[in-house]
Amino acid sequence: MDLERRYTAARKKALQRYFGGLNEMQRQAVFQMEGPLLILAGAGSGKTTVLISRMENMIRFGNAYHDESPPAGAGGAELELLEAYAGGKELPVDRLCALAAARPVKPWNILAITFTNKAAGELRQRLAVKLGEEVTADIQASTFHSLCVRILRREIEALGYNRSFTIYDADDSLRVIKEAMKAARIDEKILTAKAVRGAISRAKDQLDTPQGMQSRAGDDYKTACVAKVWQAYQRSLKEASALDFDDLILKVVELFTQFPEALAHYQGRYRYIMVDEYQDTNHAQYRLISLLAGKHHNLCVVGDDDQSIYKFRGATIENILSFEEQFPQTVTIRLEQNYRSTGNILSAANQLIANNLQRKGKNLWTNSGEGEPIRVYRVRDELEESRLIADAILEGVKNGARFSDHAVLYRMNAQSNSVEKALAKNAIPYRIIGGLRFYERKEIKDVVAYLSVLVNPGDSLRLSRIINEPKRGIGGSTVTAAQGIADVEGLSLFEVISKAGEYPLLAKKSAVLGDFGGMMDALRQMAEEEPLDRLLDKLLEDTGYLRALELQGFEGQGRIENIMELKSNILRYVQENETPTLAGFLEEIALYTDLDNYDAEADAAVLMTVHSAKGLEFPHVFLVGMDEGVFPGRTAMLYPAEIEEERRLCYVALTRAKERLTVTSTERRLIFGQTTFNRPSRFLGELPREHTDYQDKTVMARKQAREPAKPARSKFTPSSMSIGVGAAAGQPKGPVQSIKAGDSVRHSVFGQGQVLSVKPMGGDTLVEIQFDKKFGVKKVMANFARLTKL
Repeated sequence: MDLERRYTAARKKALQRYFGGLNEMQRQAVFQMEGPLLILAGAGSGKTTVLISRMENMIRFGNAYHDESPPAGAGGAELELLEAYAGGKELPVDRLCALAAARPVKPWNILAITFTNKAAGELRQRLAVKLGEEVTADIQASTFHSLCVRILRREIEALGYNRSFTIYDADDSLRVIKEAMKAARIDEKILTAKAVRGAISRAKDQLDTPQGMQSRAGDDYKTACVAKVWQAYQRSLKEASALDFDDLILKVVELFTQFPEALAHYQGRYRYIMVDEYQDTNHAQYRLISLLAGKHHNLCVVGDDDQSIYKFRGATIENILSFEEQFPQTVTIRLEQNYRSTGNILSAANQLIANNLQRKGKNLWTNSGEGEPIRVYRVRDELEESRLIADAILEGVKNGARFSDHAVLYRMNAQSNSVEKALAKNAIPYRIIGGLRFYERKEIKDVVAYLSVLVNPGDSLRLSRIINEPKRGIGGSTVTAAQGIADVEGLSLFEVISKAGEYPLLAKKSAVLGDFGGMMDALRQMAEEEPLDRLLDKLLEDTGYLRALELQGFEGQGRIENIMELKSNILRYVQENETPTLAGFLEEIALYTDLDNYDAEADAAVLMTVHSAKGLEFPHVFLVGMDEGVFPGRTAMLYPAEIEEERRLCYVALTRAKERLTVTSTERRLIFGQTTFNRPSRFLGELPREHTDYQDKTVMARKQAREPAKPARSKFTPSSMSIGVGAAAGQPKGPVQSIKAGDSVRHSVFGQGQVLSVKPMGGDTLVEIQFDKKFGVKKVMANFARLTKL
């Protein structure tokens, strides 16, 4: 064998050894560097590891695995070293790179797109461990929106916007839309502002325009109204130098389409592009990626068509299903080995999703064993369902698990109510993901509005929010008058307020308006000179906002604590960025998602919708409400494509579980103020019986009802403030003992504790108990407690 052939063979073996921790299909994905690549990554198949390893391979070794020429100057000595490493001897990484590399990629030529800031941060951290922070700092790893903000901060002036543009959240957008509807005299009883906002968002996802929508409206009154409002809405945004979330991608596509030189610059910068969660992309995102990859065609997308569940956000499964047609010469690699779930869970998930027609097809498998069968329970109602969950969590913790090992997943947020009550009655700590987010709280939005106006004084929407917050005698009529002057004069609202004394219409309020403008100007100057945490302290003091909260007493204290948490976020941002700026911080928080605040270390059970759970995993998952009309939802039941999306959603739920999966269905359910009687979900019928343990507790209950047992007597006496103990799930079990404040008791999970107080409450009794340092003070309801008097 000649030198070239031996060198090629040795290099392949060396790289296989270097990436020996990956399975065969993962290594194929890592080594495939040039041209379009579709990685169909099943749930739990290690896709993040593949992405990181692929970037490491590109930077260290380039296209070495497929290159058939030795490096320049390589001879017999280099071949021997390479063959020795391939055979098992150690070699420094730098030396191996020198022997094996072929056209390695510069870090700044790599663009990696994820769907959450948290995922982008994890990518950078794990890469830094392998390559060092200096190398990783040059890689652009971000979300679609973060990438677009970065581009627009540099290029948006070409589109007629200021570089210091503000990013409006959904609430800000809604306020502007309501004003536009009011001006157009559109009745919200006929067309709601939220419906208009949703229609505009969907249209932007499709790269539509107000003019295009108007031309297609014809006799459709509602569509014509949306188009009219959209035109006014965009004018208002541009006047305030603001963009909404959808505009971030839309404007970059617009920039690249109108200015080829800008596109050429970024095509030259990002020669290798990787996109995670490609099944969740919409048309605008597809168009953006197509433009960026249009020159070099080195586009790698990673996704799972079986986990496409965000159609309601504009995601289109067609992007991943038709990738091979859209990008000719695509190499397709399937990652099917699962490292998360047991065999029983995977077999059930495989059989469920096989009922879908819109899919490319794959079959997950694992080497980790079959594990427990899936527990499927049919119970009477949501109260029994919730008690079952609470009992199982307590049992799991008793056997050594953490509360955070347990996740309760549901189709709709409304289903969490009864579960929350059951957990609270059992003193089980829990968190809800996807509820009111931190940055949606009033006090946080107020402070962020102040900071936003410091960066962009032209942001009249945020200015209107805080000009009289706290109260300083500037009413709505004054703001309206000032805005009218601004419109006539072609000035910003802030400019008019700052020189209110020049306008007779504002004469009565000129002093207070001038004071406000002067205060904001002083803070703007400070923003350029002082650290961000000091700026926040000064802002809270000078605006009177902190004092106003202090006067609110207990409620105000909670709001102050939230603002202090905002300060913590500012300090973290400062620590993590070499050149922190107020604009940079505002940009970062504008792009937060629900999962960016998820803390896996906090020991509390997690409650969330299945949509929110995507990307997460837990040892024990409870999938609740598997009732026809709930999951799948009633509105989806008549449409095959909608049922397929619901089935994909169920598939995502099943594959969140690592060790134990519990699925529940109810005979009847009180939800949205009505009791419904339900058949089990069709998806339950699609789970293989050989992998499930099915128990119909409604049958057991009916049998017990035909043979009623004599009820046990409770020794609860309200007058003595004592309670009955020994009860479980609301039913007394065996002899009941009297218990009162000062007694020592034992709980089956929390251990020994001392009763601090007992208090009758709603037909039950609240017991406050001091346990050891691990659990602290717990409040449990008597009818749910597992207490033994010592």
